[in-house]
Amino acid sequence: MFMNIPDDALIIGQHRFNSRLMLGTGKYKTKEEVKQCMVNSNCDIITVAIRRAQVSAQSIENNWLIDFDWKNKWLLPNTAGCKTAEDAIRIAMLGRQFVRKLGQNNNNFVKLEVIPDARNLLPDPLGTLKAAEYLIKQGFDVLPYINADPMLAKQLEDIGCVTVMPLASPIGSGQGLKNISNIQIIIENARVPVVIDAGLGSASDVALAFELGADAVLVNTAIAKANCPENMALAMKIAAQAGRLSYLSGRIPISQIALASSPQKGLFK
Repeated sequence: MFMNIPDDALIIGQHRFNSRLMLGTGKYKTKEEVKQCMVNSNCDIITVAIRRAQVSAQSIENNWLIDFDWKNKWLLPNTAGCKTAEDAIRIAMLGRQFVRKLGQNNNNFVKLEVIPDARNLLPDPLGTLKAAEYLIKQGFDVLPYINADPMLAKQLEDIGCVTVMPLASPIGSGQGLKNISNIQIIIENARVPVVIDAGLGSASDVALAFELGADAVLVNTAIAKANCPENMALAMKIAAQAGRLSYLSGRIPISQIALASSPQKGLFK
């Protein structure tokens, strides 16, 4: 993926991905637009709300999910819209059936969302933990969407979640990274990939997430609601690559004083 970095694949569970940018599929104006953004972002993982997917699959106008060639993309079903653990478990089961219909028979991924808070759309930590425990026992690879809570992240990792997905700021807000200190703690302590999800608004937000050490990001609204989604998808791809390369290259230490760029020895007098 990068010069002088021969293998920088993203490993989630037993699966390898070349791209560290995941794409959400909500809020786009047309199916052509979302397809082009998939191309421009060069993403490997596409997330779809199963509640919406079931409707789309039955609609002649919106059946791109069925018609799409999934050989080169990985579908990440999500449980968006679920308010309880029980509801999320039911939708996750439907999601696994849906990906089987698309031919991804070895895909047990689910992005777990349990969100009873209709105003702020903040995830329920107890409901998420409860649903994750059950789904892992059923053979799912669980990618839980959570607040930037280091203790919850560690608990979810310990029970077998294949990633943790802390929010940067409220869903769709475009506020960028508002929980940097907690996210840094999660990254420092995680043994599974940390995926920054929700609230990223620009390419610079994506680059910063990777420079902090995040393993991946998931972006939806920032691309879908941009003035030109196709161009923003490309910008996000470039930002993800630049941020990751910057992180791997190792930034200089921050100094509280100025440090001359030119050497002091050998100056002409």
